Amino acid sequence: MNKLVIGFLSAALITAQAHAQKAPTKAKPTNTRAAGVAKAVAATKAPATAKQAPPEGGKPRDFALPAKEDFALENGLRARLVPYGQVPKVTMMVAIQAGNVHEAPDQVAVADLLGKLMQEGTATVSATQLAERVARMGGSLSISVGADQTSVWASCLSEYAPELAGLLADVVLHPALPAAELPRLKADLKRQMALMRAQPGVQARQKFSSAVYGNHPYGRPLPTDAQLDALTLEQVQNFYKTQYGGQRTSVYVAGRFDAPALRQAITTAWAGMPKGPAPTIEVAKPLTKGDLLSLDRPNAPQSTLVVGLPVVDPSHPDYIKMRVMNSLLGGSFGSRITRNIREDKGYTYSPYSFIETHYRTGNWTQNADVTTADTYNSLREIMNEIERLQKTPPSADELKGIQNYETGMFVLRNSNPGGIIGQLNSLDLHGLPETYLTEQVKNINAVTPQQVSETARKYVRPEAMTIVVVGDKKVIDPQLKKFQNERKKPL
Repeated sequence: MNKLVIGFLSAALITAQAHAQKAPTKAKPTNTRAAGVAKAVAATKAPATAKQAPPEGGKPRDFALPAKEDFALENGLRARLVPYGQVPKVTMMVAIQAGNVHEAPDQVAVADLLGKLMQEGTATVSATQLAERVARMGGSLSISVGADQTSVWASCLSEYAPELAGLLADVVLHPALPAAELPRLKADLKRQMALMRAQPGVQARQKFSSAVYGNHPYGRPLPTDAQLDALTLEQVQNFYKTQYGGQRTSVYVAGRFDAPALRQAITTAWAGMPKGPAPTIEVAKPLTKGDLLSLDRPNAPQSTLVVGLPVVDPSHPDYIKMRVMNSLLGGSFGSRITRNIREDKGYTYSPYSFIETHYRTGNWTQNADVTTADTYNSLREIMNEIERLQKTPPSADELKGIQNYETGMFVLRNSNPGGIIGQLNSLDLHGLPETYLTEQVKNINAVTPQQVSETARKYVRPEAMTIVVVGDKKVIDPQLKKFQNERKKPL
């Protein structure tokens, strides 16, 4: 709003306030203009009207899963159809429990290479034709490979939902896997890995994961150029044959669709998928130890910190309490660590903590890029905030603000078809009941201040943390030595 408009509004407000002032009945101002000015001045000096308190927020309601249809095929594939929203669009996701955790030690990234090759078309449809067909449906298609599973995401206008279901099945069941595209896709992967390795945040995270998960696939470093060059088409094909199958596949649909037609399309398109191997994920046994590790980044203006240790996963009864504690400590913009080292001290711009979850395991980390000269100070303040929370429960008001944040984020995550699908897939991956979703708001708000402190004492123990610092060693080494000497004292 420009200054001229503000001036007009101010003048109008003063005039209105002047007219609202009743003139004494016996007063006869000799100068109308002077009288008006006097009234305006008097109005500006009058006591402001007390602001009305905002209405109280409504009582938080538990999330209600939309009515859905679940069915399974003889080959073990499961499908979940969720009518959702009013927009005539459909979102689909095929989740295959075949990811990096299933790779052999000498075939790192073979799952990623397979995912890229699957986007190069099917036995009957080229990559260009595939893209054109999806575009004509008003949608998109992408494939992503994660630690525990490969996900094929797609969307389209509602009228094309049965056709898209068949196309997704064609992509997964009949991938062309063209040998001619292998060199180009390997080159793409090598460039991606090189860019990631150059980032201090990735360097710190890799070192942390290696220290915590050891030889488990969760702890493996990014593949080198030599490892990628060594991958063969035969290895990619073998990974597909041995890891893909109906028993490891789930199809999720959310949006507006004709349920009987879509159910028939999925049944027909996926019935020919081999049963394949049973679902399995090697459960990691993370290490809890008080290591202080560093990587040299000469002349770096910042130090990258990753501070953390193994914690519980979503299947554990303490996980919801852990989430609330994390948001209060470092996982939200209004968290204690953020206020301390960002707002009060100015050591960093965007610190954050989060819980990384895997199948039956997880880890909590506080992450920050801090001014190099304040590496010691940042580590000290992070530990101070952890210990303060361990010793003293938060106030009811502070906790309530965090609970409102957590429940609000939960509602946002479920406010679109993709979010609904993601939540259902998470339930299936971790073997959780639907009550994990439907009672989550209630369970978040049931956490007490005392339980927040107890959770911090039980799981976020400074003396057991693995600490990784990537920075200019000539500047940070004396600071790390000072921190380590103090760290050895009883906490």
